[in-house]
Amino acid sequence: MATIIGQADAPPARRNLAPDTYERILSGGAVILLIAILAALWRGREQFDRVPGPVWLHLATITLAVALTPVLLLGRRGARRHRTVGTIWVVAMLATAASSFLIREIANGRPSLIHVLSAWTLFQVPLLWWLARTHQVERHRRAVRALVTGALLVAGFFTFPFNRLLGHWLFG
Repeated sequence: MATIIGQADAPPARRNLAPDTYERILSGGAVILLIAILAALWRGREQFDRVPGPVWLHLATITLAVALTPVLLLGRRGARRHRTVGTIWVVAMLATAASSFLIREIANGRPSLIHVLSAWTLFQVPLLWWLARTHQVERHRRAVRALVTGALLVAGFFTFPFNRLLGHWLFG
């Protein structure tokens, strides 16, 4: 046999599944965003009756996804809890993206630029779920990080300026 002594007996390399610095930053961003959402909802509570149903659906599903993000990014990966919470997160993200197509107040009844991100999310979320189910851990991790960065945090923080609903409630 043409192996180096001891090489054949070496255990397979274990993946480092612990949260890294970037995932801790993403988790912190999700917590800040969640606090901002809850504060905006609290401040806007007197105007709740004027909010259309699709906006409530969108707000509820994105709030759930934002709240679950730190749980997923900082918790033990691969365990049953991670898979269960991850599935709930996937459903929440899909519902958030789909419900955004029902909200067209920004562009006078037409789809807006943000709907491109929603379409990307509708493609990306099932992909990252499939990557997890097929144990493509590194690709899953990169896809989650990209989705949390772009579709959750960047898009989420852009709901506060520009006189949009949450921004109006929080800062108005």
